[in-house]
Amino acid sequence: MKKYPELNTERLILRGFQPTDAPHIQELAGAFEVAEMTLNIPHPYLDGMAETWMSSHQSEYNSGNGVVFAMIELHSGKLVGAVGLTVTKRFNRAELGYWVGKPFWEKGYATEASKALLKYGFEVIRLNKIHASHMTQNPASGRVMQKIGMESEGVLKQHALKWDQFVDLAIYGIVSTAWQAQQTQ
Repeated sequence: MKKYPELNTERLILRGFQPTDAPHIQELAGAFEVAEMTLNIPHPYLDGMAETWMSSHQSEYNSGNGVVFAMIELHSGKLVGAVGLTVTKRFNRAELGYWVGKPFWEKGYATEASKALLKYGFEVIRLNKIHASHMTQNPASGRVMQKIGMESEGVLKQHALKWDQFVDLAIYGIVSTAWQAQQTQ
């Protein structure tokens, strides 16, 4: 079993999830406003769902298929949300995903954590590309993608099903050479 990485940013510790995080995940991710803006978070968020979700993280990391970090607020030690990369080895790319609990919205935590994941993805995993998407009714998520240097690659019309409704997804991406060029500026 590979040792799970830990990353530090100015205000966050990014670490693997621990069993004691489960009730906080359920509370934060389970908020209607958080689930409403993500494709993969269910609502209601039932007992046991957090444990099931966390149980796959180590094996995904061991196999090189992805990494998911808990965002922990440095000064308080509180769980803020999650950020991760889902790797497609065949194409040497990954999808960036994140969610932030409502009490921590508008503090720049998604941007800060996502910047760290780009660095990790390009420097450690050695990816060629990292991409992300957001439902068009969640422009705040798009602003995060723009702030970390991703470029818009278009909109996929009615591309996903969320709560029995087809939604449009805005797609963003960045390749390693563009990311490296941004680091030298």
